[in-house]
Amino acid sequence: MADLELRGVRKAYGAFDVIKGVDLSIAEGEFCVFVGPSGCGKSTLLRMISGLEPITGGEVRIGGEVVNHLGPAERGLAMVFQSYALYPHMTVRQNLSFGLENMRAPRAEIEARITTAAQMLQIEKLLDRRPKDLSGGQRQRVAIGRAVVREPRVFLFDEPLSNLDAELRVEMRGEISRLHRRIGNTMIYVTHDQVEAMTMADKIAVLRDGQLEQFGRPLDLYNAPANLFVAGFIGSPRMNFFPGRIDRGAVRLATGDVVALPAGRFETDEGKEVTLGIRPNGLRPADSGLRLTVASVERLGGESYLYGSAPDGTAVTVHCAGQTPVEPGADIPLALDGGEVHLFSAKSGRSLRKEIRS
Repeated sequence: MADLELRGVRKAYGAFDVIKGVDLSIAEGEFCVFVGPSGCGKSTLLRMISGLEPITGGEVRIGGEVVNHLGPAERGLAMVFQSYALYPHMTVRQNLSFGLENMRAPRAEIEARITTAAQMLQIEKLLDRRPKDLSGGQRQRVAIGRAVVREPRVFLFDEPLSNLDAELRVEMRGEISRLHRRIGNTMIYVTHDQVEAMTMADKIAVLRDGQLEQFGRPLDLYNAPANLFVAGFIGSPRMNFFPGRIDRGAVRLATGDVVALPAGRFETDEGKEVTLGIRPNGLRPADSGLRLTVASVERLGGESYLYGSAPDGTAVTVHCAGQTPVEPGADIPLALDGGEVHLFSAKSGRSLRKEIRS
């Protein structure tokens, strides 16, 4: 196992900066997820760590050692790709042993590692099959097994579940988390799916346009997002955002509604233009309050979602426990839980919360 540190890491293609100076420290044994929208640079950053992509500037340190000059095979890493990357003409056993044979590991050691990995991933009965005879989930287990047998210092996962259906993604998500708990190695996992990030990670790095927006524990990012982007990206469905301004310590929304703020939590300069954020579960149908014109309703059995707009046109999502009687076309008032609000500068997008944990 090893810790991993990025110091001012940059990647440029000519005059175009893809990674714009990322500083990040991942402790030994942590499960860190890189998350962000498509094109934010998360896979490029992973490839730079692995040595598959040369860096333009900065340092990559693994176990305290600068590895910029080392090739992929010399860094003590193992990578699991989105495409599985299995050799189609080889059996599962041969796919697992191939890398170890190239490293000239003793045959007895190779067999021992294959046996351990196969038991861990429950693929013992698949060892004599070829990839074409396996399901998508089985192929992904073999791809993970090929990384496990190498006993790397750090595991790298590049969107490994994106080719699987929704139910299998949930199952494999749990298997990778259990694998991490069993072996305890440092793992870095790339995904665009914030639900995967929230459920799997010890720490999350949120990236946008090649920059690190926030790094921290999942619930810290959820409860205290550093800016509007993180607030809108972490959490599903996304946070609701209402334009307004500070009026005597409260927020007067563009709709004319006034929302009280928890005392002492935010910077409240009088007259400041702000964006008030509240998650769908912080709103609920009530006898009076912010008006919502309901456009559609999702009934999922144990919970429901209302989608619509406020009088000023702001899109609003409301989470309701159970099976709501509200129908599309209804115009209903909403109560807002003031203790659950977030506040951001309308100009910079940064959080106005006085303390942000990162």
